[in-house]
Amino acid sequence: MQAFHFFTKLDQSLLLGLRARTVGELLTGIQSVPDSSIYHHTHRFLHQHHFLSPEPPNDFAYWVTDVLGDGALGEQLWSVDTVRFQNVGSLREKLIGILESHLDSQRWISQCIEGEEFHFMASRTFVLPTTHVAHNLMEFADQIGRVSINSVYFHMFDAKLRLKYGENDFSRWFRDQGKTALADETKRLDPYSYTLDGLRQRIVALVRQHESA
Repeated sequence: MQAFHFFTKLDQSLLLGLRARTVGELLTGIQSVPDSSIYHHTHRFLHQHHFLSPEPPNDFAYWVTDVLGDGALGEQLWSVDTVRFQNVGSLREKLIGILESHLDSQRWISQCIEGEEFHFMASRTFVLPTTHVAHNLMEFADQIGRVSINSVYFHMFDAKLRLKYGENDFSRWFRDQGKTALADETKRLDPYSYTLDGLRQRIVALVRQHESA
């Protein structure tokens, strides 16, 4: 059986030179920026605030709520379940739909004060191999406890959405091992309900339940 090789990542934040002062300009930016920018602004909180559960909202919701003071629109953006999307393109379309609908019903334009503009950024990701390898479920449960949260994040989130695999790396490997039930349970995990370390522990618990099955 094919072994599971754990990777980790480093992110470099890039300023794109594009900013928004209004919801309309935010919409224009979301329509035009690269996928890496959409990913950055919708998953950065999950990574940087991994110790919080539930995690703070995505950058768009945060700016609309706290800077523009539009709680209703902010709530709609907050409610977008980013990890349920299979690719960045469909996530982008969801955000665009919310903003377009809001603008169609808006009778006035709210503009932020100078210095509070939304600055579009992106992430350049460097993927690095680790020395951790698992040949079976028992080894997997041991090794996932030894890797960094950056590794857990990479295999759970980057692989599915940014790399367009449609499923996290752990679930894909479990499925290849013939552990369909374990793969499905891991795929259905709601990361909003856990810190990254809590998510790691939950995966270990699931593996322990299935390793002898």
